[in-house]
Amino acid sequence: MAVLKVNSAVSSGRDGVYVAAVPLRANKGPAQLLMSSAYSLNLWDLQHFMVIIKPSSLPPYPQVMVFDFQPKDPENIFVALEVLSGRAVQGAVLVRKLTRLPRSKCWYVGFSEVDAMDVAHQFNKNWETSLRVGYHDCRDYTNGLVEQLTR
Repeated sequence: MAVLKVNSAVSSGRDGVYVAAVPLRANKGPAQLLMSSAYSLNLWDLQHFMVIIKPSSLPPYPQVMVFDFQPKDPENIFVALEVLSGRAVQGAVLVRKLTRLPRSKCWYVGFSEVDAMDVAHQFNKNWETSLRVGYHDCRDYTNGLVEQLTR
């Protein structure tokens, strides 16, 4: 009897790991003007990076889970000024659900050989939340978490 081996996240029991990028946004008013100016002057690559885990298991995680690191108050004009000037601000690690993977700017990284949700939650507990663009920001968070998930 022939056995069909299917190599997918669902059949193997491994969680899919993805990286996504979204444009940074700010509320209308001074914060948005500041972000638009920084973007048009090429002062900063205004992309926010995050890790997405697509669990292979059924509930409690039926949707994809997003893990990211950003300023605690990203729409505050004073926080935006601090970030753009290179100063450290208070950051926050966020976890939320999406119903599906983003259609654009989302890249498959690989499978996690470990329980990705547990590893991500443990990583978040140990992550230093002082954010400084270019030194300890969403890119560093994304790289660090992906490294832990895909060892």
